[in-house]
Amino acid sequence: MAESTDTGKPLKKQKEMIRVYGAKENNLKNINIEIPKNELVVITGISGSGKSTLAFSTLYAEGQRRYIESLSSYARQFLGRVGKPDVDKIEGLTPAIAIDQKTTSKNPRSTVGTITEIYDYLRLLFARVGKQHCHECGKPISSMSASDIIEEVLKLPNGAKLIIMAPLVKEKKGTFADMLESLRHKGYVRAMIDGVMVRLDDEIELSKTKKHTIKVVIDRVVVKEESRDRIGQDVEKALKESYGEMEIEVLNHEELELDRKEYHYSEHLACFDCKLSFEPLEPVSFSFNSPKGACPACDGLGIRYAIDLKKVIDPELSIEKGAVKIMYGFNKSYYTKFLNAFCEQNGIDITVPYGELETHQQKAVLYGNGSVTDFTWKRHKLKREWPGVVKFAHDMFKDEKDMSEYMTEKVCDKCHGHRLRPRSLAVKIEGKNIADIIDMPIEISYAYFADEKNFSHLTPQQKQIAESILKEIHERLFFLYDVGLGYITLSRDARTISGGEAQRIRIASQIGSGLTGVMYVLDEPSIGLHERDTMKLIRTLNSLRDKGNTVIVVEHDKETILAADYIVDIGPGAGDYGGEIVFAGDVKKLAKAKTLTAEYLFGKKEIAYSHDKPQEEWIEIRNVTLNNIQNLDAKIPLHNFVCITGVSGSGKSSLILQTLLPVARELLNHAKKVNKVDGVEINGLEKLDKVIYLDQSPIGRTPRSNPATYTGIMDEIRKLFSQTKEAELRGYKIGRFSFNVKGGRCEKCQGDGQIKIEMHFLPDVLVKCDACNGTRYNAQTLEVLYKGKSIADVLAMSVGEALEFFKAIPAIASRLKTLTAVGLDYITLGQNATTLSGGEAQRIKLSKELSRKDTGNTLYILDEPTTGLHFADVDRLTGVLHNLVELGNSVVVIEHNLDMIKNADYIIDMGPEGGNKGGLIIATGSPEEVAANYKKTGSYTGEYLAKELAEK
Repeated sequence: MAESTDTGKPLKKQKEMIRVYGAKENNLKNINIEIPKNELVVITGISGSGKSTLAFSTLYAEGQRRYIESLSSYARQFLGRVGKPDVDKIEGLTPAIAIDQKTTSKNPRSTVGTITEIYDYLRLLFARVGKQHCHECGKPISSMSASDIIEEVLKLPNGAKLIIMAPLVKEKKGTFADMLESLRHKGYVRAMIDGVMVRLDDEIELSKTKKHTIKVVIDRVVVKEESRDRIGQDVEKALKESYGEMEIEVLNHEELELDRKEYHYSEHLACFDCKLSFEPLEPVSFSFNSPKGACPACDGLGIRYAIDLKKVIDPELSIEKGAVKIMYGFNKSYYTKFLNAFCEQNGIDITVPYGELETHQQKAVLYGNGSVTDFTWKRHKLKREWPGVVKFAHDMFKDEKDMSEYMTEKVCDKCHGHRLRPRSLAVKIEGKNIADIIDMPIEISYAYFADEKNFSHLTPQQKQIAESILKEIHERLFFLYDVGLGYITLSRDARTISGGEAQRIRIASQIGSGLTGVMYVLDEPSIGLHERDTMKLIRTLNSLRDKGNTVIVVEHDKETILAADYIVDIGPGAGDYGGEIVFAGDVKKLAKAKTLTAEYLFGKKEIAYSHDKPQEEWIEIRNVTLNNIQNLDAKIPLHNFVCITGVSGSGKSSLILQTLLPVARELLNHAKKVNKVDGVEINGLEKLDKVIYLDQSPIGRTPRSNPATYTGIMDEIRKLFSQTKEAELRGYKIGRFSFNVKGGRCEKCQGDGQIKIEMHFLPDVLVKCDACNGTRYNAQTLEVLYKGKSIADVLAMSVGEALEFFKAIPAIASRLKTLTAVGLDYITLGQNATTLSGGEAQRIKLSKELSRKDTGNTLYILDEPTTGLHFADVDRLTGVLHNLVELGNSVVVIEHNLDMIKNADYIIDMGPEGGNKGGLIIATGSPEEVAANYKKTGSYTGEYLAKELAEK
């Protein structure tokens, strides 16, 4: 019974809370906070304010640590080790699961199907109820017991005149005299030889050079009730004579209106026509990671690497000038002499461009022609057959030399990219093989498994076997579809999945697990999602919550924040200026708050820039056929801020990153290794000077990488310190102030500033180096001061502090100003690169490019630069990109963020859907034009833009 007050009213149930006391990790300023359990909690705030530190480095880290500490020391050695976060106490913590932005796998054998485990269920389904077919002739393969065969034969209509035969020889050369003599001794009277019925007591002579087919006639009988036992004995006799095979010919099949004359039965899994035997099906038969299932040609990868002759030969050059590029990578003198001598003997002009040689001459150079070549090499007269350039290339590849520059990736021509051997692909359920299923977009495969008609032809026994498997597959497909991944296929390579897609796959898996009482911590799950799909994601997060879990989301997305049960806003600034709780409560209370988040969220502040640049010059892209794009033409205006938009999987990356970017890099930046799309024609790039692509990959992977070294500021600082009087007196050169080489660095920690202590069964501990106290330098180097600061003091400064300190040094100040312009004034110069977010890394790269001398004619390509950015940071970044355009540059951004999209000069919207329903340009023009025409064009971007612009 519920407790009650004196008035008789039941007491309101008090919320369970997670209570954090004294959190001081990274920049958190000794914060205390209560977070309600079993609710959707959004932690937001300006970039760098400490959101991830609270969610991941404090709450999740402590939850994981407590779980691991509950295990035995033996078990702990096999698990990831987590140090204790800097927090006084956390109460009410539940087991924690983190779902972050890390990509799923770099393994080429991982697919969406394998990482979601759906492929494992499909393998089981096909192994248990799949129908085997011969991969050579396509006929069904089956095995039957003798009693099954007898039953099948007796199902033939009464009055059927049968010839029961045992097949002995199938298309083989020989006289087979001994076999025929043996049949006579056994008492057999007739045989079918090469389609002709003969008596065995006749003289039979077969040509030993011709192929023969021999079947011995066991009996001739009419199907009727009194002949049942006789037919049974005949069948058993036939199966024994031919080791499990038998055939029946129905002489009066037309009279009985039977659909065929001959029937073949087997106790084995075999195709009698092709003389192929088959093994029983097992789940491993459909695994491309096992020799039993993998395509032998590509080892289950679905792709093969081949020599690309377009990369090996430059048709515009002569052989003398280096047309055969691969020849000049090894033993140049020898092979040059060899090739020249071969050409001389065969009348091939080495001074003529390769492309102008006769076809037979080109083939001779590439493949050789058996001619013996005489040439002198180091005083020796050599005679060798010219094997051809292609043979040289393959030999180099076999010797594991780096041939990536001359190789191209092609779909395996044996399995056509399906990864499985032919026998596995020949197994079907209702006419579809396993490749047909995994190549469907998830929304189509979900509908396929939801329709019982697609499995109506299964036998009752097969339906019973398949029922639980189909249920698991259907549920898992639903969860993937429900988080907005309906456009991807189960066969998609896991390496091509974005961080946002990988995170949503994990979310779907967690919903399917059905866990309760868990604290889920998610890192911006809305990344890569179009506004249309955000509500699907929110519904999914609510589903996790409704199962009795606490869902904590680090997020900047407007819709997700508004849908939260509880909001924690961290600020007020970033870095040292952040780390405080500026708001905690529900949406209604946030609307009355005066935080930066509230001001942007409820319209008190707005991201608005002039976006009326004319479109006069264009990049024209023609005939793009890649992934889901088919024969597409596109025009991108130069000297504009252009947003490429569209739902996830609509073809944005295919058009820009896989088509435009490689060609631009080759033409403008003279890049050597580029993977271009065949048949594409691009005009207009000649009007540009260079292309710069900025992604979110880390700027470094070691503790020594930091913003100062990446942007080049460190070189200027080292130079400045080496020019001080103290440094000159001591003879310290610029290298003395590097922590990457011996001399000025602390040798105990080798310039890392910290030492890793291995604790065996306990987590490894990173401790501050006691020799240099974490400064990275030795005492002598730290004695050199500039304006009263050592080089370690300078590296500990934030960008904002350093800008004030070095304002009189233009070479340093200019770089610091660009870091400030992109909103990174809070990070420290020496901050470990591994602690930077993807968004921070991308903005550091942008600042580095901004600090270079601007030609005013650069093409900037950015992939979702708003990832990880607060409204205020998006505001600042949008201004920076507009400034680039003002200087005459061209900016192309792949983006879903409406705040940035509505400020673009020009929009190219792709769709209308993802996957095979996308790949088209459905709307172009200014944000206002795309919004005004969304009903006509079917543009989802236009629909949401119209709502956004109406709220202005």
